[in-house]
Amino acid sequence: MSTFRFLPFLLVLIPTCAQADSAPAAPTPAAAAAAKKPLLANQQAFLNLPEERRKEFGKQLVEAQRLFQQKRIFETFDALDKADAVFLDSPESLNMRGACYVEIRNFDQAAAAFKKALLLSPDNPSINFNIAEVLFVTKKWQEAHDLFAKILQDLPKDNLALSRLVEFKILLCKKKLGLKEETLALAKKYGMDDDSPYYCFANAAIAYDDKDLVKAEEWLAMASRIFKNPEALSPWQDTLVEFGYIKSFYGGELKDE
Repeated sequence: MSTFRFLPFLLVLIPTCAQADSAPAAPTPAAAAAAKKPLLANQQAFLNLPEERRKEFGKQLVEAQRLFQQKRIFETFDALDKADAVFLDSPESLNMRGACYVEIRNFDQAAAAFKKALLLSPDNPSINFNIAEVLFVTKKWQEAHDLFAKILQDLPKDNLALSRLVEFKILLCKKKLGLKEETLALAKKYGMDDDSPYYCFANAAIAYDDKDLVKAEEWLAMASRIFKNPEALSPWQDTLVEFGYIKSFYGGELKDE
């Protein structure tokens, strides 16, 4: 079981190839804004492919997503290989390939795949998030801190759930960097009335640092009572595992760098 939070992104290369027969949905503001931007070289190259090739690429990428969600990692690799045989320069494929490498704990290959994806889709917040996650789980605290800070600035203001999670990761990075006053100030940034588990998890982190395991568990239990949806809490709990407050299923810990 991996605790890495893979963040996918919209398939910017294949808006219709995987669902050619379905009725078009109304474009979101973000999609409308993206449509006004000039196409990147790899996007134009994809559009130059015959329609059947584009559909085949979309089919394989959707299959890879399905397999990845089922944690069938090596089958996901196979599906991605088939997608790459149709079209190689896909940031979506590289992004998912990086996530697969994380699942098998090959962080060097994961970072390489994510960085290649970023070259094809510059400043993509989803890819940047995945790169920052690799830095976080490999305990490169300063690099993770700085990239999460950039991501926070780039995130849409209405994406509160991800923004708060990123801020929590920044808080934990600050702890490892010895920035105690900044850590405590960030822990107090939001209160109990915030629409995220931030307050409970920030206080749990402080309690863990104070070796007060009982208090930490109380904060986590409070979060579970307030936010009853396990999916809402899962990324926060996984972050505690990544950080080392809760024992990993792998039984070992990565060394600080």
